[in-house]
Amino acid sequence: QVQLVESGGGLVQPGGSLRLSCTASMTIGSIYNMGWFRQAPGKERELVATVSVIKNAERADYGDSVKGRFTISRDNGRITVYLQMNRLKPEDTAVYYCRYYTGFVDYWGKGTLVTVSS
Repeated sequence: QVQLVESGGGLVQPGGSLRLSCTASMTIGSIYNMGWFRQAPGKERELVATVSVIKNAERADYGDSVKGRFTISRDNGRITVYLQMNRLKPEDTAVYYCRYYTGFVDYWGKGTLVTVSS
């Protein structure tokens, strides 16, 4: 079973930055997806950013609302993904969940709260 450890949430002012990190305890195979989803109060969980890893290649995907502001990166040696969040807006306030998934397994972290407020 893959365990996910998240860190980096907190309170930030509008226009500020935060970096989230998520480390997986292991990988299952060389083809997987790992990234971030978020859920705001009263809303459905939505894609923030993910990295699709296929052997030695990777591709990043972003939700429309964060394109140009957020950047996902990966440290393969530590099985860690980072989410650099810049120019944060109040509407980015949500619980951010790390996810590791393939066509056969689907693991979620416990979530970390990001609050954007003055």
